[in-house]
Amino acid sequence: MRIVTWNINSVRLRIGLLERLIAESDPDVLCLQETKVQDMHFPLLPLARLGYEHRLVHGMKSYNGVAILSRLPLKETGKMGWCEKEDCRHAFATLPGGVELHNYYIPAGGDIPDPEANPKFAHKLRFLSEIVAWWEGRQKPRRKAILLGDLNIAPLETDVWSHKALLDVVSHTPIEVEWLDKLQAAHGFIDAVRRFVPPSEKLYSWWSYRAADWRAADRGRRLDHIWVTPALGGRLKAAAILKHARGWELPSDHAPVLVELAE
Repeated sequence: MRIVTWNINSVRLRIGLLERLIAESDPDVLCLQETKVQDMHFPLLPLARLGYEHRLVHGMKSYNGVAILSRLPLKETGKMGWCEKEDCRHAFATLPGGVELHNYYIPAGGDIPDPEANPKFAHKLRFLSEIVAWWEGRQKPRRKAILLGDLNIAPLETDVWSHKALLDVVSHTPIEVEWLDKLQAAHGFIDAVRRFVPPSEKLYSWWSYRAADWRAADRGRRLDHIWVTPALGGRLKAAAILKHARGWELPSDHAPVLVELAE
């Protein structure tokens, strides 16, 4: 089973790139974030033609939005709101074999890493605290679950181009990393990509649009993640960040992340 997650930054604007991604990586399941489209306008038909007949879309006009698109049957699908908001940041479904799949788009948090001065950062921390409590409250031995998406936090020093320079920059501050660590610990999640790429190696999934030459500058951050519970750890076969997609024409600022699991 091959799963890809991608912050596409507008699915309608980049439907051609999504079709290219499918042609190149042939995923069984696609999880998207920042789809930026109401459900009634989601481009389902071209994806159905490519075999993605099972889907769960959860979107709003112009902002946010998550989607699960699958060639495999989906059961027990649902959507959740957090922080007393309905801002389309969490969709879930059960895949064959009883594997839970949770697709998140965690709030970015604005520019100022101070919850008192920045309501967006306060929202991000509250969102994290709520989902941590939710996962802690549903611990179950041998649960088969996958948590993925744009988590908007680069936890390791090697997940950013400069740990020292970004310690006070939203996405890599100690308090955000602490909350992400709590989320990972809440169900013993395994960082699938770091299972194959050692933590000592630099690794990014996002490069700012502001860089005149993003490749040359290479000032990236690893904001996009795929985690699995220990019950699925032995099934991990491969994982990669598809960096070349960041160089496509009219790209998203995020690169897709791929994980392959044995049956």
